[in-house]
Amino acid sequence: MANEVELALCRRAAAGDEGAFAALVEAHAGALRSFLRKLGATDPDDVAQEAFLRAWRAAGQYDGRARYATWLTRIAWRCFLDQQRGRSHREPPNALEEPRATSETPLAVRSLLGALPERERAVLILCDGHGWTHEEAAAMLGLPLGTLKSLAARAKARARTLWEALA
Repeated sequence: MANEVELALCRRAAAGDEGAFAALVEAHAGALRSFLRKLGATDPDDVAQEAFLRAWRAAGQYDGRARYATWLTRIAWRCFLDQQRGRSHREPPNALEEPRATSETPLAVRSLLGALPERERAVLILCDGHGWTHEEAAAMLGLPLGTLKSLAARAKARARTLWEALA
């Protein structure tokens, strides 16, 4: 979807047009759920639903400067972090917890991703897995570009080391 089309749909959604928002959901739900599954969200559908609900409520705040998917993924990232914070109060943290199994991600890759800290995992998934640029991923995660690039380099180095250990 072109930015202008998404901006128009979002403006219509902000005015209460459920059909316009449904078109945005349909266009972005698959990629958003895939990102959340790969991150290791306990319930990716629940997190995606919360992200879409927040996007509906904040539809008037989307200004079209970035792609709608960038804006939406940033909302989903915050929802994911909220879920993780809530879970950390109930369960002891486990850095090696494996992300949820998906048919699109081989077991070794899921294990490797599960061993990475959340932000590093998110950077690898967004940039290397989903093909977003560093600039787009930085906007999605709410990070300065330099910080994201450092995280990407650190994540790749850590992933390489973990991959060699698995081999």
